[in-house]
Amino acid sequence: MLEILMAGGWALAPILICSAVALAIVLERWWSLRRKAVLPEGLGEEVRKWARSGQLDPAHLEALAAGSPLGELLAGALAVRNRPREQIKERIEDTGRHVVHRMERYLNTLGTIALIGPLLGLLGTVIGLIRMFMQVMAGGMADPTKMAGGIGEALICTAMGLVVAIPAYVLHRYFRSKVAGYCVDMERQATALLDDLTGTPAPAVRPRRTATSAATSG
Repeated sequence: MLEILMAGGWALAPILICSAVALAIVLERWWSLRRKAVLPEGLGEEVRKWARSGQLDPAHLEALAAGSPLGELLAGALAVRNRPREQIKERIEDTGRHVVHRMERYLNTLGTIALIGPLLGLLGTVIGLIRMFMQVMAGGMADPTKMAGGIGEALICTAMGLVVAIPAYVLHRYFRSKVAGYCVDMERQATALLDDLTGTPAPAVRPRRTATSAATSG
């Protein structure tokens, strides 16, 4: 494998850097987007009990917000629980935008790597072919090993670009869909808390992309 990588030439370096960055992002997002880290089991029901009992203080809300994205969303609503319904909605919307943005952190970078991986492979291919033709122009067709080196460099860069891009694209889509699923669950929990705080049931809403739109449309 090392020999193959060395045969790819210097054009392979940016592809390897992209692969390292993509691996780091995948590991970090996999850990951060675990379900129990985003939506702790039973947290929504527990928070609604706290709201009904009225035993909430700033320190309690701060700990709730720091615990998980769902906790941050619910803490945003509880912080203004004594205000009119419209103001609670606005706070949930604002908090939800920040929560979703953090859950999608680094995913744009992962998508960019999936996009530029084949392009970097193509660049390496072109460089390898140029190198091959330059050697042919300098020495003619007498040394086929020089031509083979250029062709090998071109093919290795193309293959490595695809090897990096395909998993990056698949995992980018996977994490996007995972965040979207979390948003639906967070909308449901925020809607239930909003109903408890205002005493007014919210009408059924259609889940959307963000974590707050469904929770605030009632």
